[in-house]
Amino acid sequence: MQEKHPGEQEFLQAVKEVLLSVEPIYNTHPEFERAKIIERMVEPDRILTFRVTWEDDRGELHVNRGYRVQFNNAIGPYKGGIRFHASVNLSILKFLGFEQTFKNALTTLPMGGAKGGSDFSPRGKSEAEIRRFCQAFMLELWRNLGPDQDVPAGDIGVGGREVGYMYGMYKKLQREHTGSFTGKGLQFGGSLLRPEATGFGALYFVNQMLQDQNMDISGKTVAISGFGNVAWGAALKATQMGAKVMTISGPDGYVFDPDGISGEKIDYMLELRNSGNDIVAPYAEVYPKAEFHAGKKPWECPVDIALTCATQNELNEQDARMLIDNKVKCVAEVSNMGCTAEAADLFIENRMLFAPGKAVNAGGVATSGLEMSQNAMHLSWSSDEVDQRLHHIMSSIHEQCLAYGKEGNYINYVKGANIAGFMKVAQAMLAQGPL
Repeated sequence: MQEKHPGEQEFLQAVKEVLLSVEPIYNTHPEFERAKIIERMVEPDRILTFRVTWEDDRGELHVNRGYRVQFNNAIGPYKGGIRFHASVNLSILKFLGFEQTFKNALTTLPMGGAKGGSDFSPRGKSEAEIRRFCQAFMLELWRNLGPDQDVPAGDIGVGGREVGYMYGMYKKLQREHTGSFTGKGLQFGGSLLRPEATGFGALYFVNQMLQDQNMDISGKTVAISGFGNVAWGAALKATQMGAKVMTISGPDGYVFDPDGISGEKIDYMLELRNSGNDIVAPYAEVYPKAEFHAGKKPWECPVDIALTCATQNELNEQDARMLIDNKVKCVAEVSNMGCTAEAADLFIENRMLFAPGKAVNAGGVATSGLEMSQNAMHLSWSSDEVDQRLHHIMSSIHEQCLAYGKEGNYINYVKGANIAGFMKVAQAMLAQGPL
């Protein structure tokens, strides 16, 4: 693997985690080896790389690189977000597409795995510049998309505004109004609860983990990283369930609010996110009781539950040791691969409640799948209908993790999620032949 994918650390980390988990069960299926399932599964079906040329407000041309990694469509059309961020590279998108394949399998919905994006950063760009970039990006990608081929969504740097611009260009070029994007506006085929879904689903999953250990989320304290869409949804649902959210964070540091982050404070998170300034320090200026800790991460705070809601590998081994020393009860990756491999191993070694991203944050793509269903049927469900389906899907994912993750009295959710997702994809690949 290392020789074939040199320097792709995020991708190699994701592959290693899955392969170590599935090795025992893989070895009991010689038909998987004969069909070279592993060798085929770790290679994307295809990688599309393209130039994106766009014009700024001064008339100057800029060139960015665009990608779409169509990883695996054994169980359904490719499905996965588009990320616009300066850090985007092929390793990150391959890791995300690989993870997406198993995450989508866990949802029980017919969706394959993909991911895409560009090293373009919306930060500091005008509305017109973002629109021109989105349209230029779609001008290169549109032929490879479709409701039964590949259905993108938003991700970091891509929200409802960017999805709207990209879908508008796609629709114009394709001359069809089909469900080829999710995360669309409610006025043109979007689903209720989609913005909140990742955070909501994560809290449903975390509560089930706690209840399985005869605990309840009500009354628990929560540390959340990030302050974007995912963190907002998690904070909102945690508060609704009776927990007390103590922190949010950004690249500049973290905020600790002893009174808890609820009500108008959660609404203020949206203002911070929409400001375009990637900082959380202003929170402590608006709410003087809050403390801002520059350059630090929220994992040093003694809390009951820790939720990574920002980006990959944001919680490292040192952070994990602090959480363990502070007797945290549960850690969940609401961001994709939010913990380093060393941190995740440490949680499992200490037999802690630890949920991997592909299980706990699947609520976002699950609700995207529900948006696809609504588009296909040309109807719209109410918030309650979407929420009930989301609740059912997260419960089903939890059951799959229990089925494969039991190790005596301990539930290894990483092992359970990896095996459950792998088995579904592997069996579909086997049934369809060596394609």
